[in-house]
Amino acid sequence: MVYRKSLDPEGRNLYSVGTRLGLTSQAAKGDEMVRTPLKVFIAVGLLLSVVTPVVGQAPVLRSANHDYRVVKVADGLITPWSMAFLPGGDMLITERPGRLRLVRNGVLRMAPIEGVPEVLVQGQGGLFDVVLHPDFESNRLVYLTYAKPIGDGSAATTAIARGRFENDRLTDVEDIFVAETQGRPGHYGGRLAFDEEGYLFVTVGERQAPSTGDLEAHPAQDISNHHGTVIRLHDDGRVPFDNPFVGEADVLPEIWSYGHRNPQGLAIHPETGDIWITEHGPQGGDELNLVLPRLNYGWPVIGYGVNYRTGSAIHEGTLRDGIEAPTHFWVPSIATSGLMIYTGNVFPAWRGSIFAGGLAGQQIARLVMDGQRVVHEETLLHGMGRVRDIRQSPDGYIYVAIESRDGSPTAVVRLEPAGAR
Repeated sequence: MVYRKSLDPEGRNLYSVGTRLGLTSQAAKGDEMVRTPLKVFIAVGLLLSVVTPVVGQAPVLRSANHDYRVVKVADGLITPWSMAFLPGGDMLITERPGRLRLVRNGVLRMAPIEGVPEVLVQGQGGLFDVVLHPDFESNRLVYLTYAKPIGDGSAATTAIARGRFENDRLTDVEDIFVAETQGRPGHYGGRLAFDEEGYLFVTVGERQAPSTGDLEAHPAQDISNHHGTVIRLHDDGRVPFDNPFVGEADVLPEIWSYGHRNPQGLAIHPETGDIWITEHGPQGGDELNLVLPRLNYGWPVIGYGVNYRTGSAIHEGTLRDGIEAPTHFWVPSIATSGLMIYTGNVFPAWRGSIFAGGLAGQQIARLVMDGQRVVHEETLLHGMGRVRDIRQSPDGYIYVAIESRDGSPTAVVRLEPAGAR
């Protein structure tokens, strides 16, 4: 099978971090934009890896509250995109080239899981997120997002597939949501999360629609399509009757919020119910947003980014009445992907912090919260690779999926405490 992939350029600059409180810090960045197409061949299912808990060998890394080590959990993965923890200790990992992998008893199984739908692996497209139904132990339902081929198969849109994970394979797989989008092979969004009431949220990107001309006519500002939106559904794909746009003419009823660019981080606070996303800006302007129903988050009308290469202006400004400003932003960008709210006991001083992954920034940004405000930012895991996803395991450890720019094999790692400070 031929997989078409793209690489980002290296690009090194300084970035500043801003919040609505005006805090700043600096580190190195690249960018998230895919530019140079390259065809590569990938052998499916030839990689085997064993968990390597080398706590005695791994160096101790320092942070403000906790010292920690980075322990390799599974290696030899090709662009790992997401992780989910199964009852009993097994783990599912998606690889963007279209494979769902299983880690059992510390071993990455050689054969991918059967039953994954066909995905378009082109540009940034492929297999994305994996989450379990809240009642997985009784119904065995697993949810996947992916770039679903449409038309003649050369284009794709964001879709949610649902299937049952039984006997180490997916069965009864069906699409429960297919976004009404079209565009370049990128900016699919594709993050999933269930809230405490059992509603399913999914992010959809603006599909790299050009941000030129009449900005208010941009697809992300047009709620008759799904470009640049957060979607809210029942667990079977039905539209909840209390979604904010239900019953309105020329508006898609699945939409919860709009005006987003490419949200690749989504986390719902288990105690407050707050819905948080991170979304990629262009050259600058990555955002952390608190997502509320019916609100417009501004892309491309307002923002903090500029055009790639030229540095020319995109937005009409950074603030405007009737449009939500970000809770936190990065200028230029760290290329945010993956989002987690830590609630465990393994790192007690980190409880309540929001953890945002950075691809080009090759880091985790730990955001210290005071209610819904960011009051401090700390950089963790800097320079270890492009952080695609961050998850908290049921026992409170932090797992990180790391990818490479060139599609070479990488690892899922675990942060383990090495002492409090």
